[in-house]
Amino acid sequence: MMESAKMHDALRQVIAVLESERQALAGLDLDAILIAGQDKQRLCTAIEACGTQLPRLDEESRAMLETARRLNEVNRQVRNLVAANVEARLEALTGSARTYGGNSYRYAGQGAR
Repeated sequence: MMESAKMHDALRQVIAVLESERQALAGLDLDAILIAGQDKQRLCTAIEACGTQLPRLDEESRAMLETARRLNEVNRQVRNLVAANVEARLEALTGSARTYGGNSYRYAGQGAR
């Protein structure tokens, strides 16, 4: 029973971290995004440790895991939108696509010969 309580606590914390991560993504708060990533990693390790002790998940744990999965997917989509927006802005500023592509460094080096 003790492991089940630890699992529930860790899952509640993951959900809270995912919600704060979404706010950090929306506000483009890099420090908060990095902290959320570290917190998620720490909590996933704790959940994994609990999981080895529990043969089966109860209904509440399954529901919290599904909530965490959905929130993480939403955050992934938000992150992708932010990345696409940043890339579009860089392209607009530089007047060229793929400013940070791998070939741009190769071309720069060829001109120095």
